[in-house]
Amino acid sequence: MTVAKTVKVTLIKSVIGTKQAHRDCVRGLGLRRLNHTVEILDTPANRGMVNRVSYLVKCEG
Repeated sequence: MTVAKTVKVTLIKSVIGTKQAHRDCVRGLGLRRLNHTVEILDTPANRGMVNRVSYLVKCEG
């Protein structure tokens, strides 16, 4: 039995004034408001979204 790897992502900076594509990434990660934390699967697609908005989020392995 394998356990899926997860990553905790927290929105630490507002999306106001950011590009629409970056806002879409934040919403795609499931983040709704400041200091909101979600656990997402550690997949290449999710890593790409976190990498794109790295200046807005805090990531914990």
